[in-house]
Amino acid sequence: MSTILRQHAEQQFQEELEELKKNESGNVPANWQLSPQSVVTYLLGGKLKNGFEVSPKYIGNQRLIEIAVATLTTDRALLLYGLPGTAKSWVSEHLAAAISGDSTMIVQGTAGTGEEAIRYGWNYAKLLAEGPSEGALVRTPVMRAMVEGKVARIEELTRVASDVQDTLITILSEKTMPVPELNTEVQAVRGFNVIATANNRDKGVNELSSALKRRFNTVILPLPNSVEEEIDIVKRRVESFEKVMELPAEKPALEEIRRVVTIFRELRNGITDDGKTKLKSPSGTLSTAEAISVMNNGLAMAGYFGDGVIKAADLAAGVIGAVVKDPVQDKIVWQEYLETVVKHRDNWKDIYRSCRELI
Repeated sequence: MSTILRQHAEQQFQEELEELKKNESGNVPANWQLSPQSVVTYLLGGKLKNGFEVSPKYIGNQRLIEIAVATLTTDRALLLYGLPGTAKSWVSEHLAAAISGDSTMIVQGTAGTGEEAIRYGWNYAKLLAEGPSEGALVRTPVMRAMVEGKVARIEELTRVASDVQDTLITILSEKTMPVPELNTEVQAVRGFNVIATANNRDKGVNELSSALKRRFNTVILPLPNSVEEEIDIVKRRVESFEKVMELPAEKPALEEIRRVVTIFRELRNGITDDGKTKLKSPSGTLSTAEAISVMNNGLAMAGYFGDGVIKAADLAAGVIGAVVKDPVQDKIVWQEYLETVVKHRDNWKDIYRSCRELI
């Protein structure tokens, strides 16, 4: 087993990508590793003609993934938009892995991201020694993707200042990147495109300009439709985590995953699953990603400080930590939920007691 803590998607699922290539029957766009149909199969899973099983990476609406993949075959970039924890970065990574065989051409957007992180920078020692030259130029992931005809990824685009965002306009519309210091330009090779992600909790922080919005097709990734779908997502991701981390614990019982997912969904939606009790919602998002994190933490607790079998006591601290982000407002919301819902549910007495002990 690899000692790498987290392999890139193209490394972790190399066998699946190779099998998809062997069984390819569709039209493969220039510089793509797979046809658009095979990229969708890689994301959503399925059985190939030779009987090989491709595992699902994303569980959700197939049409959304088809739209995302179709967008990347055109001259428009793709913007994956949605709530925190809706697998935007996960989908972005796997799309790049399946299309380009390389998911590492990534720019992480922050308030401090400058223009040089998107366009290009300079090796200042060489710049001072020899002036502007090819050798002194530092290529960004976006520039390398243009040269190699691959997919570049920009995470959290709306965290980037508006004037820096707009450096993408020429790149996306003209498919060129001027380098005036060298009196030249970089022209994109076929296969180049950009996948950006944006969090709707950041709406209004640094809104995309209308000119930049026109260069993107937006696909909104929603929260899981049903409790069963969300449970399946959490189960698959937790089992994957347990395998990589080699935790000394048994696989989590499906019932414990169901309880965590139910708590998160009810508080997120402001109503119990049976529709009988309205609830106050906490300030946090309580996303699927956070449910996965709670289960992973519970596995670690059970493995290292318990008997290896995950129990309510192993999950309680993680659940409370996810729900109570504001120590005043969220604590009241959580206490009301505990007393009005959790306390009165059959077979939930253990998680009620474990949570009560910690607040």
